[in-house]
Amino acid sequence: MSFLIDCPLCGPRETGEYRYGGELQTRPLPDSPVSTWSAYLYERTNVAGIERAWWFHRAGCRRWFQVERDTRTNEVIRVGWTLPALTTGAGADG
Repeated sequence: MSFLIDCPLCGPRETGEYRYGGELQTRPLPDSPVSTWSAYLYERTNVAGIERAWWFHRAGCRRWFQVERDTRTNEVIRVGWTLPALTTGAGADG
């Protein structure tokens, strides 16, 4: 399903112009155990609801930015170079 993402630099474009970069996560410290790094690299929440993720505008400005959207409806809630911290209660239920 295609939807529009409003690139912070180029404006609204179809998702075919972008590459999905994955959920926003906190990077582990360099000396973290292997299990922590494995979880960071391979485990995803795959939330049915509000998700924050990295997107790359490959057919436009070629910049990475963050998108907050509802994965159930593909409604884009907001975009930005970096989004403010999540408020309490965000997640699977919004």
